[in-house]
Amino acid sequence: MVGKIRPHTIIALVEDRPGVLNKIASKWRQRGFNIESLAVGHSEQPGLSRMTFVVDADTNAEQVVRQLDKLVDVVDIRDISHEDIVARELAMIKIRADKQTRSQIIEIADIFHAEIVDVEPDSIIIEATGDEQKIDTMVGLLRDYEIIELVRSGRVAMLRGPDVSHPHPRLDDEPDEQYDRYPGPHTW
Repeated sequence: MVGKIRPHTIIALVEDRPGVLNKIASKWRQRGFNIESLAVGHSEQPGLSRMTFVVDADTNAEQVVRQLDKLVDVVDIRDISHEDIVARELAMIKIRADKQTRSQIIEIADIFHAEIVDVEPDSIIIEATGDEQKIDTMVGLLRDYEIIELVRSGRVAMLRGPDVSHPHPRLDDEPDEQYDRYPGPHTW
């Protein structure tokens, strides 16, 4: 019997500039791994972004993580699959709703502590956050109605407790390394 491939949650601290995402995705593609989800955003450090991606992988994931750690743009990368983490996902779901179904859909949203972010005469948009299983369960219940559109952010994760996922060791006489944030649309 062939063992089931399990998903790995990998977090990376990378320089915030064009092409970094492509370099990292190419490494996974070259090894034949599927990226199940990918979330990228600014980190707490100016000039650096944090990536959280989930890949279907076996033990060979460690080899790719080591290869990615050698890329110039990657400041730090870590497989947190076997660590104590908090992981969440955001979903926005647009459901067809009329006078007869609106209250039932709102009731489902309330059960899952989701927010109604838009109401139109013939549709509702729900925003939900939580672990993937919670989102999957809610989407499953909403399938009894007509889901017009569904978008999910992918997993974001961090270690539980005070430990940081990407420590930056430095000597007292070394200045902090500075990264220039790429002048994207947010600076125009």
